[in-house]
Amino acid sequence: MAGLNYHTVMVADVVDWGTVEDVMLDMDGTVLDLAFDDYFWGELLPQRYAQRHGLSLAAAQRSLAPLFESGHGTLKWYSLDFWSERTGLDMAALTREVADRVALLPGSTHFLETVRASGRRLWLVTNAHRDSWRVKLQRTHLARYFDHVVSSHDLGVAKEQAEFWPQLRGLHAFRPERSLFVDDTMTVLDSARRYGFTQLVAITRPNSTRPARNVVSYAAVESLSALLPINAG
Repeated sequence: MAGLNYHTVMVADVVDWGTVEDVMLDMDGTVLDLAFDDYFWGELLPQRYAQRHGLSLAAAQRSLAPLFESGHGTLKWYSLDFWSERTGLDMAALTREVADRVALLPGSTHFLETVRASGRRLWLVTNAHRDSWRVKLQRTHLARYFDHVVSSHDLGVAKEQAEFWPQLRGLHAFRPERSLFVDDTMTVLDSARRYGFTQLVAITRPNSTRPARNVVSYAAVESLSALLPINAG
C-alpha cells in the first residue's frame, strides 16, 4: 500500500458551509482512530478465541473468517451480543479491558470545537453497539460536544440500510439537503446519498497507522481538520 494515491479536493469544493445546519459524523474511523478496531477485531479477538477454544491462532482465524464475511453491513454484524454468543467471549468486557487503546484521530477535537462554536448542531451517528460506544466516549470525553448521539442499535437497523435514515429523522428532525455527513464507509455514504444527502465526505485515512485509501466516488479528506475553516459559504 506504500505510495497509494487518494482523491483530494479543495475545502471549498467539499462543503458549502453556508447551507449546513447539522453536522453528522460517524465515530470509528471518522472521529476516532480505527487503529483500535483493527487491533481489536484483527488481533485481539483471534488471540482470545484461540485461547478460549484451544486452537492455534491460524485455526482461530480460519474459524472466525466466515463470521466476519457473513452479515457484513447488517445490524447483527455490529452487535457485541452477537459476537459474544458466537465466540463464547465477553466482548463488552474485552472492550473495557483494552479501552486505553482508544484514541482520537488527529484534528478531531479542533474540528468538533469549531463546529460547536459556529452554532451548528453536531451529531454522532454510529453503528457501534452501546457497550462499545459508551466505553469509547467515556475514554475520550467526547459526549460533551454532541447534541445527539445515536446508535443504529437504538433504531434496529444499520446505517447501510435505507430504513435507517427516516427512522433517524423521526427521532431527531433534520433536513438531509442542509446536513453534512462524514463517514469512512462507502456503503454507508451510498445509503445516505440515496436518502437525499447532498454534502457527503469520505475519510481516506481512518486508521492513522496505515496509508490513505483511494476514494473516487465522494469528496474525500484524510481527516476532519481538512474541512476547516468554516466559511460563510
